[in-house]
Amino acid sequence: MASLNVGNLGEYLREQRRTAQLSLRQLADAAGVSNPYLSQIERGLRKPSAEVLQQVAKALRISAETLYVRAGILDAERDREEWQREGATTAVILADPTLTERQKQVLLQIYESFRKENGFVAGPDPAPDDDTSIRGPRVTGGDDAAPRRTAG
Repeated sequence: MASLNVGNLGEYLREQRRTAQLSLRQLADAAGVSNPYLSQIERGLRKPSAEVLQQVAKALRISAETLYVRAGILDAERDREEWQREGATTAVILADPTLTERQKQVLLQIYESFRKENGFVAGPDPAPDDDTSIRGPRVTGGDDAAPRRTAG
């Protein structure tokens, strides 16, 4: 099991939150976690689960994979090429100012369905109207376990 470098993660989250010009309370609300819990993560006192990291990443509009690597959940070297391919496509779609948020989510769902059809599953099966389910690698485990990528 990979050890979590929560201090480095917390510093990074604080930096990203400040760059996004969000207060701790605003980010906690947007991510659906409590203000004290998020504060503890930023101070390196708590080890967030992959699910919490995904919620925070979505609220900050950053890559969940980046947070997984910073938390020690995923190995950056092993997965870098795969993330570059998948992440570049996702980043381009998300950064396109000519698309609405809904159009971006639909494109990402289509992209993920093609990848799944071709034998690669990077995330859980999308649930109806659940935009968070199309991002990030499939992970298992919680607060006390290091989630692992699984193949479909």
